[in-house]
Formats: sequence, structure tokens, C-alpha cells
Amino acid sequence: MGSTGDMAAQAARQRLVPSATPQVGDLIRYATLAANGHNTQGWQFRETATGIDILPDLPRRTPVVDPDDHHLFVGLGCAAENLAIAMSAQGKGGEITFDPAGVVRVAYGTSSGDDTALFDAIPLRQSTRSDYDGSTVSPSDLALLQAATVPGVDLVLITDRAQVTSIGDLVIAANSAQMADPAFVAELKHWLRFSPDAAMVTGDGLYSAASGNPALPDWLGPRLFDMVFTAKSENAKYASQLATSSGIAVFAGAGPTAAQWVQVGRACQRFALQATALGLKHAFLNQPVEVPDYRADLAALAGLPGRRPDIVMRFGRAGAMPFSLRRPVDAVMA
Repeated sequence: MGSTGDMAAQAARQRLVPSATPQVGDLIRYATLAANGHNTQGWQFRETATGIDILPDLPRRTPVVDPDDHHLFVGLGCAAENLAIAMSAQGKGGEITFDPAGVVRVAYGTSSGDDTALFDAIPLRQSTRSDYDGSTVSPSDLALLQAATVPGVDLVLITDRAQVTSIGDLVIAANSAQMADPAFVAELKHWLRFSPDAAMVTGDGLYSAASGNPALPDWLGPRLFDMVFTAKSENAKYASQLATSSGIAVFAGAGPTAAQWVQVGRACQRFALQATALGLKHAFLNQPVEVPDYRADLAALAGLPGRRPDIVMRFGRAGAMPFSLRRPVDAVMA
């Protein structure tokens, strides 16, 4: 991204200094640095007398890849976990609850969390969509990753190469199915930002350079996408990324409700922050979750028979990529 875009991305990630009187805007800014599908940032925030509410921003849904809003509510959970960690760092930590109306409530409290490493990792975390270096992760670090979850969510870490390869086969098969769906490709293309200017204007979406692809002029990017975005090329990319990853994390919540999906989001955000604190990168490989025909096979490979897997992430070591942009706080207020 050009220097202006780099500055905008870094401004959104400016470190929040602990304070007895934290600014609500800074807390929300930290919440928006959470992971979310296609970087749609499908959330809105509302300050109340008792805390901060997070609501789904329904016009930012992705109904083809996410018809039941699973990823949308997982993203709200990711944002809630960032927000709760930031509040705790300010001595304002409170409870996260889910209102059946679809609102995540993060209450102000008086607790000071001990998640300093996770708090410090918030502005550094990114979904790094590149090849990793293939190195192994130590048992002690794997133990820390395993512990980075929340009640009601099972986390399975897979480092056995044969199992990783088998899950990779599912990723490629499910990706092929998605690539054969014109509606899926059109929806993905809608959220792609090929040039720095396009990324700056919207403050959202999948910026090409953040995915390891060259930045392109707006007039050229969509045309070239149509020419080179094929199942064969994408599958080769995923095969390489899986082969160089240290392992795979599979998350499964307690059930198929929005409240439980929020919990999954909280868990995968904690995992991503813990990985970042350990110097590890991560990226999502959710194709076998998104294509229902492959969920049972994924669950079996992960040792979760009969369950619905919610999130798949790979992890390992790699250099940093350009950061994706975030919309300003005033644009995400309800």
C-alpha cells in the first residue's frame, strides 16, 4: 500500500496506553482490529450507561458464503474479545453477555485483567495469507495456544503431517466447489480492493497486497482477476500454504446458535492473539466449514464426530504482510 494507506493502517493500530479514564473511541478502535470474514467489518458499536454493545451490521452480510450469518456472529465475538481485553487493561473489565435480540453486550466493570501479552498483541495481529517457514512449534507454545480458548468451545490442534495433509485435501475440495459457484466468486470479487486508493476509500475489504498479490489499478484489477482467478491457481496456493504451516487449529462451539458462534469468535480471537504474542502467524482456511458437504469429514479428522466445526486456522512462522485497513470509529457507531 502506498505511504498514505500505510499511515492510515498504522493509525488504526496505534497502541492504546492504559489509563484510568479510557476514551470510548479508543476502546472501540481496538475492537475493530479483530478478525472478520472478508474484512467486511460487519459490526456496529453503541455506548450505553453500563458498557458497549456490539450489533450486527446486516447490510455487510455475505449471504453466499455465509447464508446463516455464522461468520458474521463469529466476527462479533472476535470484536467482543478484543474489547473486553482492552477494557481489562484499563481496569474496566466486565462480563460479556449475549442478548437474544442479536446484541453482544460488553459491560464495564472493575477488574484488571492479566492478559497483558494478549492486549499488546491486538494492534499487531493480522491474518497472514502467505507461505510460512515450515518450522515446528514447541510443546510449551502449543500448550499456551491450546489454553487460549473460552468455555463452551473445543479447540483441536493438529500438527501431525498426515492429518494436516488430509485436512488440506478437504480445503482444496471445498475450495473447488466454491470456485465453481459464480455467485460465490461474484461476492468475493465485490469485497476485493485491488488498489491502495480503493482500499483507502472504503476502509474495508480484502486488499490485494495484504494477501500477497500485487496492487493493481482499479481499471485493471477486476479484469485480471477474471483471467487468473481459477480453481487450479487457488488450489496450488492453498496446497503450498498448508505444506509450510506448522499446524492447524479447528474450533467447534457448543451448537448452531448465534450466541454459541459469538463464543467461537471469542475463542479464535484469543488464539490469534496468543499466536501473535508467541511470534506466530495465522490465517483462516474455512472452506470445509463453509461448504456443508465437507463438515462431517472435517469433524471426523479433527476427532469431533457429529459436531459442526466452526473455524479452521493454520499457524506458523512468517514475515509480516501489509495490514488491512479499518473504517474509522465514527463510521462504525450505531
